[in-house]
Amino acid sequence: MAIEPHGFDLSEAVNYHYDRFPPGELDLHSILKPVTAATAALARYDQMLKGMHNSEILLAPLRSQEAVVSSRMEGTISTLDEVLQYEADKEDDDGPISEHYRSEAIEVALYARAMRAAQAAMQDGQPISSWLLRAMHRDLLSVGRGSTMSPGLYKTDQNYIADRAKKKILFIPISPERLSEGMEKLIEFVNDEEYEIMIKSAIAHLEFEALHPFKDGNGRIGRILIPLLLWRFGILSQPYFYVSSYFENHRDEYIDKMRLVSSSNEWSGWIVFFMGALEAQANANLVKAEEIRGLYEDMKERFRHELSSQWSTTAVDFVFTRPIFRNNVFTGKSGIPSATAHRFVRILAEKELLRIIRPASGRRPAMYSFEPILKLIRA
Repeated sequence: MAIEPHGFDLSEAVNYHYDRFPPGELDLHSILKPVTAATAALARYDQMLKGMHNSEILLAPLRSQEAVVSSRMEGTISTLDEVLQYEADKEDDDGPISEHYRSEAIEVALYARAMRAAQAAMQDGQPISSWLLRAMHRDLLSVGRGSTMSPGLYKTDQNYIADRAKKKILFIPISPERLSEGMEKLIEFVNDEEYEIMIKSAIAHLEFEALHPFKDGNGRIGRILIPLLLWRFGILSQPYFYVSSYFENHRDEYIDKMRLVSSSNEWSGWIVFFMGALEAQANANLVKAEEIRGLYEDMKERFRHELSSQWSTTAVDFVFTRPIFRNNVFTGKSGIPSATAHRFVRILAEKELLRIIRPASGRRPAMYSFEPILKLIRA
């Protein structure tokens, strides 16, 4: 997270690598094997997604968890349940949100919204550009504390990356005076189709973070950029790959490798680390995907047995993609006839597959959670 330097130790701060982007020669011997391994792991992950009749069953839980973890890396602490409850109320068209959600939960929900909006813009033909990055930032910081941090606008003051606990400045990003030039070079590099995409993704992510172009939210935008690049240039069939968990679990190494690029021109070392992150996260995502798919198949049988209806699979798909929901959203948007949907909710609650989070109150219908999938993705 970018901060102001007052009261922080600058003695070990690393400055941005002026006039050394894009990098010159890379150590191809050291990066070739990691690039190959990461590419293969991503291909296995992507193939698994293609094989699912409804990939959103897997992606909706993973996307929500990514939003929580990526935001947590920036100091925004919320829980998966808080975020899903907020999103459930946002989808409820029957009235305004009456509960007072913490600003942290809203900020995490905005991360997921920014991801979806960027994907939609690119599907409509928008290239990865300065406009797209600023639009993502505007979506990310549109409500709550972020709305005071110049959403959609590049920084005009110097910012810093620090270790708050140790009161130390770790990195001094590019100056505002050189930012325009730096962003132009980055966008040109990103859209250079001659550059190998896996290596390009590693370099582009680091360069964005080193530029730190916004007053706040840079880490989150930089991590959204990774799957967008992999999708835009054909590594993934859809931009559904989330790597924040690995970066969070290896946070010190992540920051150290990035600092070494600026201090010692260690681009190759950064690329090796980044490829290891993609490979490890792809393998972890595959394991989680298999767990979700196994649970889905079990629940299809369970719902078929408990509900005895042609609509049972539709009900399963709904609760996997919206594991927390208001009752009126299920009865009105699931595609199941309303009377049948009401009966389903009653039966599933009796069988303890659904749990009431908030009972009906006044005009607000009850809020339910589908605990089997939540237990899996909370882990």
